[in-house]
Amino acid sequence: MERYPAIADHGLIGDLQTAALVTTGGVVDWFCCPRFDSPSIFASLLDPDRGGHCSISPAGEECVSRQLYLPDTAILVTRFMSPTGVGEVLDFMPIEDPEVETAHHRLIRFLRVVRGEMSFDIVCAPRFDYGRQSHELEMTDGPAIFHADHTDLTVRSLSPLERRGEDVYSSVHLKAGEVGGIMLESAVLGRRGDMTVPLLTNMFEETVTFWRDWLSRSTYRGRWREAVNRSAITLKLLTYAPTGALVAAPTCSLPEQVGGERNWDYRYTWVRDASFSVSALLGLGFDDEAARFIHWLNDRIEQEAAGESARPLKIMYRIDGSSDLDEVSLDHFAGYRGSSPVRVGNGAADQVQLDIYGEAMGAIHLATHHGYGTTSRGWRDRLGLVYWVCDHWDQPEEGIWETRGGRQDFVYGRLMCWVALDRALRLAGDLGWPLDLPRVRAQRDRIYEQVMSQGWSDRRKAFVQHYGAEVLDASLLLMPREGFIDGKDPAWLSTLDAMTSELVSDSLVYRYDPGASPDGLRGSEGTFSMCTFWYIDALSRAGRLDEARLTFDKMLTYGNHLSLYGEEIGPTGEQLGNFPQAFTHLGLINAAINLDYQLDHGPRSGGLNLAALGFTIQ
Repeated sequence: MERYPAIADHGLIGDLQTAALVTTGGVVDWFCCPRFDSPSIFASLLDPDRGGHCSISPAGEECVSRQLYLPDTAILVTRFMSPTGVGEVLDFMPIEDPEVETAHHRLIRFLRVVRGEMSFDIVCAPRFDYGRQSHELEMTDGPAIFHADHTDLTVRSLSPLERRGEDVYSSVHLKAGEVGGIMLESAVLGRRGDMTVPLLTNMFEETVTFWRDWLSRSTYRGRWREAVNRSAITLKLLTYAPTGALVAAPTCSLPEQVGGERNWDYRYTWVRDASFSVSALLGLGFDDEAARFIHWLNDRIEQEAAGESARPLKIMYRIDGSSDLDEVSLDHFAGYRGSSPVRVGNGAADQVQLDIYGEAMGAIHLATHHGYGTTSRGWRDRLGLVYWVCDHWDQPEEGIWETRGGRQDFVYGRLMCWVALDRALRLAGDLGWPLDLPRVRAQRDRIYEQVMSQGWSDRRKAFVQHYGAEVLDASLLLMPREGFIDGKDPAWLSTLDAMTSELVSDSLVYRYDPGASPDGLRGSEGTFSMCTFWYIDALSRAGRLDEARLTFDKMLTYGNHLSLYGEEIGPTGEQLGNFPQAFTHLGLINAAINLDYQLDHGPRSGGLNLAALGFTIQ
């Protein structure tokens, strides 16, 4: 087993309540149960000695492995090829009543040989509660059962299981057409029966049907169907079905810089990320998923209004809507390739990030016009958020990137406060709902004038990161998308040129320059993949369609072998940060939808801007 496989060398499976990562070598090295934000059972991704894993690997000979998804599903196929045979492991999690919260989950590892013959070793070595909790192993005539304080894990196998210390092992030799495999189950109730091939086959067929039926609802017929469909399935896998909440990623503490300290827990629901998903989901025709999140968001607004919170929304929550996110370090874990500390929980949860109110109101506005946003009765509960923004938009904050270097007057935060008030005015005007129009309009216009005067640098000929700074920030790529400025306005075009010159490297986009704008953390980071998709969107709105399309197609080459993306991309094209990242995949969907539209309806830009692409023109 490779001690630290590349972040990109993983696929994702899940059952809409939790998820697991599987390496190209056939190792489940990350699995939390019973929810995304539960303690881990397998976490060798963060510490191969203490984290625990479940592996199926060819025995006794060198193999080449390849990995793919069964088309239009979340069933992962890992293939092992040797001179003597070809074997496959089909990894999946059955989905049954996903909207009913349960502690019972199943992870199926179905093994078959399709040519020749091969031998395989199967090892299940759980380490509960991030490797902090011991367990007892019960061996029976059928399954093996791992007992921990709060979790039981039952292992059933088509081949005999044997104890090896506190772990279980099995070996199997298969010829073409023969099958093997194991099933891991948490919180099994009732009789623990034997596993059979018909049982596995039935669960496999039902899982195929679920995913293909779900994906068939997509209305996307554009140029990039494979990439968009895979991103849609990934967003679905990252959604906690009982509440409709979307986690930012299924992992924690995968580094933004290998060996550095930028290691965060992303297994929670950010208001920002999930709000952006609404346009992606509605754009693909997945109205039910968008409506579920809007319901979750409305519940959070009502929850904060009924409590004693100083603000109408927190920036993030657990998937059940609670806000217990205390950050602690797991000092016994080595961290991915020595990247420490390993953090669980998130200390940024109590930061002031003013942009979330714009993203929330933008999602409510969009969903309302699709019949899902809010009701006239619910609108009265939204007024508290709108009036809070009227009274509090003009203050320093930590900003979208959750910097830990002190509060600033971030331009992006002001922009999204403008969006919050603008969308409230539009809803009130379109639907006749009550709103203190003069008050809200006056504050919206004050924000606009302030951004135009204090957020603009005459020297840089660009909008900047925060007032008084000369630093550029890729979050402002959303200015035309949000309607604050036209995509062809001269002030915006000069900003776009400045960003292209300073933040873009071979089509990939950095969030900002931490050297010029210290963020309170050591080290550097890669390019931020979501920002690259924002850049594509901004290029298309500027009429630079050939550049936008080339940049989009280049970005597709940075996805892993399964078209999955992490948070960032490093200097040699490696995936960095938590993986896969919802922010990136929803950005891909939104960029594809808009670029398709612009290519079909907008005027062409008249050819590639070679200077912008890095060519020197003599």
